[in-house]
Amino acid sequence: MSLTASDLAYGYRERVIGRDIALSLARGEVLALLGPNGSGKTTLLKTLLGLRPARGGTLLLDDRPLAALSPPERARALGYVPQAHAGTFAFTVEAVVLMGRSAHSGLFAAPSPRDHAVTAAMLERLGIARLAQRPYTEISGGERQLVLIARALAQEPAYVVLDEPTASLDFGNQGRVMQEIRRLAAEGLGVLFTTHDPNQALRHADRVMMIRDGQAIASGAAADLLTPERLEQLYGVPIETVQDGDGRIAFLPG
Repeated sequence: MSLTASDLAYGYRERVIGRDIALSLARGEVLALLGPNGSGKTTLLKTLLGLRPARGGTLLLDDRPLAALSPPERARALGYVPQAHAGTFAFTVEAVVLMGRSAHSGLFAAPSPRDHAVTAAMLERLGIARLAQRPYTEISGGERQLVLIARALAQEPAYVVLDEPTASLDFGNQGRVMQEIRRLAAEGLGVLFTTHDPNQALRHADRVMMIRDGQAIASGAAADLLTPERLEQLYGVPIETVQDGDGRIAFLPG
């Protein structure tokens, strides 16, 4: 079972951003999407989630056309973590995470005991249970990002799509989120995330897709695909490698 795109074109009514995207995300694996700013990564993610209509090609979720699924069906299958935002209303952190349960209970239904239990478990899992009664608008950007991840996990989806999940996090929480991504895959979820850090992709992804100007320029196993030569092609700058005492390599812009 997988989320699969074939010959996918995506973009806006007046402008197609990308074409000929072939992508498959299986349950139990992690796929990283790498590319420079403006390459169309976020628009591609929204298309894969059904938030924007595809401009061409085929998009299937577990062998069913994604466009044929209702919004609640998509929400039960696909969890989405956007880039952190400030928020407008002073809902508590607990209430924001509880909103993820609307995929199961309906938007206006009273939360059930299970809804509250799942919400509490996700807050604990992300290490933010202490923030449960804090207004979402009054916590830090990094804490808000963890709340958005907890909300997506509260949906209990089969796949999770994260748009630059560590962009606003401190060093410790970056590590926590990346470990959580591997944990989700170990539990059988398919995980797709975008990042500007090829080292995160190298250490935590099974496969990588490199995208530039709306085109997939390379796709394959992370350990095979991530080389200085390919990263120089992707980002247009020299890339150096360093190696630690355990033989692990890391990439640095030259």
